[in-house]
Amino acid sequence: MLTQKLEQLQTLFAPMERALIAYSGGIDSTLVAKVAYDVLGDRALAVTAESPSLLPEDLEDARIQAATIGIAHQVVQTHEMENPNYTANPVNRCYFCKSELHDTLKPLALEWGYPYVVDGVNVDDLHDYRPGIQAAKERGARSPLAELGITKAEVRQIAKLLDLPWWDKPAQPCLSSRFPYGEEITIAKLQRVGRAERHLRTLGWQNLRVRSDGETARIELLPDQIKEFVSNTNLPELVTAMQSYGFLYVTLDLEGYRSGKLNQVLQTMGLSG
Repeated sequence: MLTQKLEQLQTLFAPMERALIAYSGGIDSTLVAKVAYDVLGDRALAVTAESPSLLPEDLEDARIQAATIGIAHQVVQTHEMENPNYTANPVNRCYFCKSELHDTLKPLALEWGYPYVVDGVNVDDLHDYRPGIQAAKERGARSPLAELGITKAEVRQIAKLLDLPWWDKPAQPCLSSRFPYGEEITIAKLQRVGRAERHLRTLGWQNLRVRSDGETARIELLPDQIKEFVSNTNLPELVTAMQSYGFLYVTLDLEGYRSGKLNQVLQTMGLSG
């Protein structure tokens, strides 16, 4: 089954001739970049958008992964932070983010001779509230994984089949996803969230989120790691570190980390799913 889906993915790229991949460095777009390169060679290009919502180490990971795959890689600047529709953090914030991304990528693709812009949206993404997907579609981007019905789990399995060392890399969406809708996003807030998460990763915790809730940092860990975290972490030192990054208060979410958790408020608005 996995081999068949991989072959379908390869077949999808074959007639494109040249393709530009919107490449974040996450496992979805990394798999797309890998297959595109295997099929198209130097006629495939991976492009990563650099902005304050991307951790510097995630950009470095993207560079390393692209070099390992062999695909040509470019970094471009996006300026979503200059758009008040984005920084106000409405429920459709992601729409304005992806609009900025694809309004940047599409002209570059045409200028550089790439008739296709493709992204790493998988079929599971279509079942969540993702207004950015609509923005990408409006600008003509294609989503090979979603088109072929490839799930997130299958993305990881196919990546493992292809011996990609990042097949089990934790998901790392943009830092703006750490803010509840309606809380204004600023560069300073993005930086303090990024520093907080980076600090926790240096302590050995990888699957986590630090949610910004006003002046409070709310730490989310996998549910089965919460007890170990409380037992083994020097909590006063952690609080001091978090306060040095700009938070006043530090809490631990007892439910634990769950992807898309901040979207649960949308259920009351009829926007989820």
